[in-house]
Amino acid sequence: MTRLLLPLCFTLGACMSTAPTEMPTRAASTDAAPMLPPMKTFAQTRPDAPKASNADIARDFLDLAFKLESGRELPVLTRFEGPITLRVTGKAPISLGIDLETLLSRLRREAGIDIRMTRSKAASITIEAVSHDQIRKQLPQAACFVVPNVSSLAEYAGARHAVRTDWSRLASRERLAIFVPADAPPQELRDCLHEELAQALGPLNDLYRLSDSVFNDDNVHTVLTGYDMLILRAFYSPQLHSGMRRDEVAARLPNILAALNPAGARRTPQYLPETTRAWIDAIQDALGPGSTPTARRLAAQRALSIARAEGWTDHRRAFSHYAIGRLTQNYDAEVALAHFRAAERYYAQTPGTGLHRAQVAQQLAAYAISEGRGQAALDIIDPHLNTATQHENAALLSTLLLLRAEALDLLGRTNEARLVRLDSLGWARYGFGADWAVRAKLKEITALSPLKRSNGQI
Repeated sequence: MTRLLLPLCFTLGACMSTAPTEMPTRAASTDAAPMLPPMKTFAQTRPDAPKASNADIARDFLDLAFKLESGRELPVLTRFEGPITLRVTGKAPISLGIDLETLLSRLRREAGIDIRMTRSKAASITIEAVSHDQIRKQLPQAACFVVPNVSSLAEYAGARHAVRTDWSRLASRERLAIFVPADAPPQELRDCLHEELAQALGPLNDLYRLSDSVFNDDNVHTVLTGYDMLILRAFYSPQLHSGMRRDEVAARLPNILAALNPAGARRTPQYLPETTRAWIDAIQDALGPGSTPTARRLAAQRALSIARAEGWTDHRRAFSHYAIGRLTQNYDAEVALAHFRAAERYYAQTPGTGLHRAQVAQQLAAYAISEGRGQAALDIIDPHLNTATQHENAALLSTLLLLRAEALDLLGRTNEARLVRLDSLGWARYGFGADWAVRAKLKEITALSPLKRSNGQI
């Protein structure tokens, strides 16, 4: 199970006259920049309670627990039985330890999972901090991944095709390893911890129909949500155990969810249609590495055509438009803007998509700033600042704040802009990591403003 590399993360080059870099380069940050403030981190987690009906959650649980991301069926439920121990090896940065302890505390408190740190080599779960290059040498499309029955990347390299590393052959979980990028920005590293540890403990599948979950390959949610914690709490219910078949689990889920989520019993099921394999493949072709820009755009168009043909009006339709917008913004800004607006319309009518709308807002605000419409940009940005904060997305929050600073400058509110920009840089240090990457992001967004261009060029 892997967290995939999706290159459509936070770059805002849509409105620029020159093509942006997808990942900031050191060369892009060579000019003078102010001293950066200390890194900011989030003080507390404030997840929303699940808003789905228990009938929908039960269906989701079964599809998450009894399938792999490839679509392969899993014969039985597998999980850890008894207390779970976890250790960290490799060259782990300080942020990993801080974020991991916060996550473990949430798992104990919100999901009721008995999980503790240990130094023992016999730990149930080993998190090994390695380099991006080491991860990609094993799985080129992965940002991080989890494997059963190994405790190190070296052990995995020697057992990659062995039966013991095949999730479909497991009867229970006793030992596994998570490989995370030690050289990644703090937020990316934290995101890997959340997604991979959640799959190490619980469901192995991802479902695009979920709008408020990390168990979704759109990578919009990056920390475990209230929905995710409910799924994990149900996964470790005393009424379930490793080795149970799908029908056996299905028979017990209604009572489990009724006890854990009484509000869900009163909600009307939505029963969103299944996500077709053709749409999933098209989205992965559009957003994954290894394809040409033209091939990606064609794949995104294919995904939108499938969404239309299926009659979807939920977040999957919105995400299809968003993907096209991101992939066309450097080729046809007006077409991209139309797709971003369409994405916003479909997200707005779909519950649980506040974070998705905040992602679109940064794109729409960038257009407004590039056109010199400062108040319009503020009107777009301000409703989403609390959302980015609640979901602990520092990269998104810093981007919105940097855009806000440019909007304030356009309105002549320069002192306020300076303070907002300084605030944004503290979040950017967590979200984007290295100082050169933070300065590259600052330069990129500053260049959107007509006030900062020279001779009409960026």
